[in-house]
Amino acid sequence: MSIDLPSIRTRLEDGVLFATLDAGSLNLLGVDLVRDLVSLVDMLYTDPGDIRVVVIDSASPDYFCAHVDLTAVPQYTAEAAKAGGPGDASLGMFLYKLARVPVITIAKVRGRARGGGNELALACDMIFASREKAVFGQFESGTGALPGAGGVQHLARRLGRTRAIEAIVSADDFDADTAERYGWINRALPDTELDGFVERLAKRIAGFPPEGVRVAKRAVNDLTLASPAHIRSDAATFQSLIARPESRERLDHLGARGLQTPGGLERDLGKAVGDFPEDNEDS
Repeated sequence: MSIDLPSIRTRLEDGVLFATLDAGSLNLLGVDLVRDLVSLVDMLYTDPGDIRVVVIDSASPDYFCAHVDLTAVPQYTAEAAKAGGPGDASLGMFLYKLARVPVITIAKVRGRARGGGNELALACDMIFASREKAVFGQFESGTGALPGAGGVQHLARRLGRTRAIEAIVSADDFDADTAERYGWINRALPDTELDGFVERLAKRIAGFPPEGVRVAKRAVNDLTLASPAHIRSDAATFQSLIARPESRERLDHLGARGLQTPGGLERDLGKAVGDFPEDNEDS
């Protein structure tokens, strides 16, 4: 079985749907990728068929998902809105819906997962990452905004207050070992072991009676996920902050230095957001 999604390659094997993000070298969360993710999630709710587990990974060796497409915020938001009802026009509410799909979801992360890309991973039930190649970050504070698609809610619950504040307001990059130690991800694994481990776990879960798995996930979600009101509030705050002049100035500065280009500053974005000229002037 395969599903026709232009920016997501899929294959179904033993109850596991392997969904590989394939939306360019950065895998930006833009119109095309959000549209296809919405289609995938809708299918998991309405007609999952034999799918018991979904594993999300990336075709790019360097980027699981760099972040949202900052040049197309209204456009990808409109696509995300198709997953919800009135008042739910945000990527955050779409990812909230992803977190509650009636199957198990696993993010397998190689490369960089920042901003909305990290929030996509956090919306999955589990995250396993390459020790050598995975990088996690929420860089929004460095541009004058805040994570607007669930990052605040997930990180506060997983990391605790002090580490969540560090992760969010430092806007820095975190390697897989640190992310594992903080509780950001389930495990950091040697890159050569990551694929085999995730496939074995996914197929093991897919072989169990599905109703018991669904009920267990729903019970844990009910205890741990943020309310829709909190997600909506973060989304609205992000939208207002990203439009402020100082945020636009910082994004323009990053854009001039190669933001959203594979050969630009994306590889070291955590460092780059802390290198704004005014921040380095002597007081």
